[in-house]
Amino acid sequence: MHEHPLTPATDGHQARKPAMAALTLGVLGVVYGDIGTSPLYALREAMIASGATPGHVPRENIFGVISLIVWTLTLIVSVKYVVILLRADNDGEGGTLSLLALAQRALGRMQGRRALVLVVLGILGAALFSGDAVITPAVSVLSAVEGLKLIAPGSAPFIEPVAMAVIVALFWVQKHGTDLVSRFFGPVMLLWFLVLAAGGLWRLQDAPEVLAALSPHHAASFLMAHQGVALAVLGSVFLAVTGAEALYADMGHFGARPIRIGWFYLTFPALVLNYLGQGAELLTRPEALESPLYLMYPPQMLVPMVVLAMLATVIAAQAVITGAFSLVQQAIQLRLLPRMRIRQTSEEQQGQIYIPLVNGLLMFGVLALVVTFGSSSALAAAYGISVSGAMLVTSLLAVVVVRWHWRWPVIAILAILGPLVVLELVFFGSNLMKVADGGYVPLALAAVMLAVMLIWRRGSAIVLAREGEGQLPLTALVGKLGSERIAKVAGTAVFLTASPDKAPVALFHSLKHFRALHEQNIILSIVTRDLPRLSDETRMRIEEIAPGFRRITLHYGYAEDPDVPRALMLARQRGLKFDIMSTSFILSRRSLRPSVRSKMPMWQARIFIWMSRNAATAQDYFRIPAGRVVEIGNQVSL
Repeated sequence: MHEHPLTPATDGHQARKPAMAALTLGVLGVVYGDIGTSPLYALREAMIASGATPGHVPRENIFGVISLIVWTLTLIVSVKYVVILLRADNDGEGGTLSLLALAQRALGRMQGRRALVLVVLGILGAALFSGDAVITPAVSVLSAVEGLKLIAPGSAPFIEPVAMAVIVALFWVQKHGTDLVSRFFGPVMLLWFLVLAAGGLWRLQDAPEVLAALSPHHAASFLMAHQGVALAVLGSVFLAVTGAEALYADMGHFGARPIRIGWFYLTFPALVLNYLGQGAELLTRPEALESPLYLMYPPQMLVPMVVLAMLATVIAAQAVITGAFSLVQQAIQLRLLPRMRIRQTSEEQQGQIYIPLVNGLLMFGVLALVVTFGSSSALAAAYGISVSGAMLVTSLLAVVVVRWHWRWPVIAILAILGPLVVLELVFFGSNLMKVADGGYVPLALAAVMLAVMLIWRRGSAIVLAREGEGQLPLTALVGKLGSERIAKVAGTAVFLTASPDKAPVALFHSLKHFRALHEQNIILSIVTRDLPRLSDETRMRIEEIAPGFRRITLHYGYAEDPDVPRALMLARQRGLKFDIMSTSFILSRRSLRPSVRSKMPMWQARIFIWMSRNAATAQDYFRIPAGRVVEIGNQVSL
């Protein structure tokens, strides 16, 4: 399997060992924070859903719920994500949109309804993940800060302000980059997992019989005997695997191997031991149901545990924030979202990005949820719907990839992926029961994101089609220029266009108004490929159309940041002579207005126009020096 470029290239096996250890430590800090803090609330909420109360926790409920949690972790995280989906990397990149690109490549350039269904499915998965990115930091931080009530019972009024302060600090640090964050967070999460495992082992001494919960028959027996609450319990059990989708989305930051090592050698064993330890605690002290994780440790460890849990839950939020940055960048390149400012936060490592607008919107949404719901139990009712929906979409896209890209036989798909799809359908159905209790929040967020992406995709296609109607073929326009008296201006002009075969609108209007051409003219188009990254050797194609006219096509992966000046410096290495400081970048500034004959509903057209006006400019997005840009207006009816 291709390893992501983040994996340092070294000459010897001994040099690779420390590098892999550092990456694995980073994985703990960025990837496993969310799923690693699930023990704070998952078992408690599942036991309450089963009918248990502090002081009355039926023995069979403990065995059944723990068995459900352990086997859910095994099937969904270990089998589906770590064993299967981490192999479905698109040149090292993961996530729903990467899986969509693989599925599209597997099915070829299909047209019509099948292609639309596939695209909508991928967009839906991305939209559901965005809902998770807002709710995860809120529920994680609140669940940890609520531990203050065990230390100081009178601290309840301060829970929300403290949680909000922690959240603001978390989003503020994002601008310093994933690398800096993971260096600090990795050791903290290593300590967190070791403490989880140690606490579980310590409590198991008092009730070793809870180890019997590792048998799946306890899970099956519980569901059969408690059919009335089975769906509600499953909805809470699912909280134990929230964060698995971020595991796949963050693959591009670290590569598959460190993620596998981090899961099988530390995260998975620590989680299982801790859930077993919480079960042992409830067997011996049913009154501990109020907070089984904190109360399973000796009283003198309560304060350090609350502090460590607060740090760990801040890190939990990091997994989905990092995944959200990656997802938005991919969506922009795939023309599903308008251009935004994207900052590279590391000169050495690709994929380390920060998007100020996304960071600000996420912070606002998380703070709003904390104020609105006020407690982790209230938010737990809203948690899980978007995650289970995103996981189900991922499984459906995975079926397409393994069938048409990996060429698995149908019988293998039915035997391996079939049960996983059925299981996730059950989890999604069980989480839908939470809609009235707050589950509408992530669904509403996902619906907004879905609408935004579909509107942008449709509006962009209409605008390109409208602009294409009035454009001449590039070769035809260049052929006419030889017979007309056109003044020559010294230097080089670069015209950006989305249609390399058509004459750029800016070129047409420049000739119309100024009757002049530069000595050298470059028609530049940028194409996004279904690969995440491309090498410089395959990035550029140069064609000479006519004397003084060249067409350059730049190819970028959907996880890359286009950098036009840097690419043109590569063109100089290939023999294209020009001085960047005497080069003019002539861009068309598009002015959109709604039309009564629009192919979009008027409300969608107005939303698209508003997004277009507030998108990052072409010069900012493509990193073109502002002093070298000339803009020519162009009005388009939508």
